[in-house]
Amino acid sequence: MSKTYAGARLRRLREERRMSQAELARVLAISPSYLNQMEHDSRPLTVPVLLRLTETFGVDTAFFSEHDTSRLVAGLREAMADEVAAGRISAADLSELATRLPAVGEVLLQLGRRNLELGEQLAEAADGRAATGETTAARTPHEEIREFFYRRRNYLHEADTAAEELAAAVGIRPGEVRQALAARLADRHGVRIASDADTPHHYDPQDRTLHLSPRLRPGQQAFRMATQLGLLEHGEELSRHASEDFAEDSTTWKLARIGVANYFAAALVLPYTVFHSAAEELRYDIERLTDRFGLGYETVSHRLSTLQRPRLRGVPFSFVRVDRAGNMSKRQSATGFHFSRAGGTCPLWNVYEAFAAPGRIHVQIAAMPDGRRYLWTARTVTRSRGGWGEPGKSFAIGLGCEIRHASRLVYSDGLDLDNASAATPIGMGCRVCERLDCPQRAVPPLGQRLAIDENTSTFVPYPIAPSP
Repeated sequence: MSKTYAGARLRRLREERRMSQAELARVLAISPSYLNQMEHDSRPLTVPVLLRLTETFGVDTAFFSEHDTSRLVAGLREAMADEVAAGRISAADLSELATRLPAVGEVLLQLGRRNLELGEQLAEAADGRAATGETTAARTPHEEIREFFYRRRNYLHEADTAAEELAAAVGIRPGEVRQALAARLADRHGVRIASDADTPHHYDPQDRTLHLSPRLRPGQQAFRMATQLGLLEHGEELSRHASEDFAEDSTTWKLARIGVANYFAAALVLPYTVFHSAAEELRYDIERLTDRFGLGYETVSHRLSTLQRPRLRGVPFSFVRVDRAGNMSKRQSATGFHFSRAGGTCPLWNVYEAFAAPGRIHVQIAAMPDGRRYLWTARTVTRSRGGWGEPGKSFAIGLGCEIRHASRLVYSDGLDLDNASAATPIGMGCRVCERLDCPQRAVPPLGQRLAIDENTSTFVPYPIAPSP
């Protein structure tokens, strides 16, 4: 078994709890000098110490895993792309920083992203677009909300458990969800349901009527009802979650409150324990789960990405929703998979292949530049207002997990999970991708000198000059 060195995390955890080394050493039944050596990575964390730490602080052993640094390293590489390109910082430097000083790495990541945003704003001002109002802010409120859930690995423990308790009180059961929710809304809050809305839903607080579009499918109606019930019964808790990161009544705060309400709704109609048990039983077969619970493919896929309750964890998934143009409208992750925020995503990723065969689940083993492999499923979902000639919208829904969890999924059957050469090499996005020989690359790689020769053409669009 590989040794675990996590001195910075251990020290940070102790300082957050305002404990001295002597106090923590006493709790862990070790000497202060031994604890000091572990905090400075002179000694690894032993299994008995790890177990006592999880019991003492209520954290999962994954908190001390090196896998936790992968997203931070990828984010730093992207945010500090210019420094990497100029050779002032190496990938090894970023990895060591993320491992030994993760808190400093997070601060540098925020500063790097802020620097990129300011650079874009200055460029807009120089072009005269700022004066005419034609600015394109680097981080929109919706992007902030995606980051809100990304930082929390797409799991809100208090909201999740509160929703499960409410589900038990309401009597949520597959096939009877709408009836149970309608009864609760009517009996507890005097809210009636009307199927007469032009928009998907509209709640009128004056006459206490929840107007739903008659074009919504039963599962969609249940989700809207669950969202409204969450706002009515747990509004203060939803507001508290939003206030953790955003100023009250700001645009981002309002969006965060809606996002948490939607999370609560999914946890209400798909209660954690019941859904987790079904997911394990069916080996995460998304289509069979949609049939059992009567909800849509996207809702079920997104709920699967939230199964990270301590001591009852499901497979840690990354979840993504993209359109044909590569715009990423949803991006959540409970894994080390890093989603690019610049330069688009990888065209070799199977989420784009899904548009070629709508409605069919596509399976891919994908390898990142650092060697980590993931099993990805992708399928399209289509929405329409229903009228002739009215444009609809299509998305590809991607759900992926690290290859070490793949055998728990029905989608791994028949695949050679141990064969690394069978994986499709993908990257975070062309701008920061480390794959120098990729024929799909759209921009030159960072920090590399190109080999320009008028007498020779190459299959690779940006050939790299050999090192001197």
